[in-house]
Amino acid sequence: MKFQLSAAFIAIVFATAVQAQHVNIGIKAGLNLYNIKYNNDVKYDMKPGLHAGLFGHIHVTKNFAVQPELLFSAQGAKYTTGGVDTKLNLNYLNVPILLQYMFDNGFRLEAGPQLGLLLTAKVDDGTTKTDIKSDLKPIDLGLGLGLGYIHVPSGFGVDARYNLGLSNINDEDNSNVKANNRGFQVGVFYQFKHN
Repeated sequence: MKFQLSAAFIAIVFATAVQAQHVNIGIKAGLNLYNIKYNNDVKYDMKPGLHAGLFGHIHVTKNFAVQPELLFSAQGAKYTTGGVDTKLNLNYLNVPILLQYMFDNGFRLEAGPQLGLLLTAKVDDGTTKTDIKSDLKPIDLGLGLGLGYIHVPSGFGVDARYNLGLSNINDEDNSNVKANNRGFQVGVFYQFKHN
């Protein structure tokens, strides 16, 4: 039921974006550096991954815009025990909705909520891959903070963002352990018909 409501929410956001005036569509991709923060003594290391997807850039005023995005995001964490490197591979479909302040020189500041839908979750120790999706919650709520720059004549740009997970993603029964996604993203984008 939660997944269906989330899918309906995503459809409404993008239908609104497409119908809005002064909307530009774009594509983006880049590098993730994600980790998981636990409320106990467990400490993981950052795991690199990729993100890629689409966005709509909706001008509200000359200097303010709303930017909904639809991104595939490879997240998770890694750790080493007994000389064995283990990766926790989490793949999400993320839907950030960012409010942007646009400076006249092409720079942008952005912040807004993010809805994440868990697609797959596996532990990989190099020899065995174990599915742990049932141990994690299907929805992750977070907050994105970032900045970007667009070269106005070409429509090409770069951006950097920190995503702070607000939801406990641990769904194990009778567990007091809380886990939150944390991650940096650096990427490039192209905005069609930028104005």
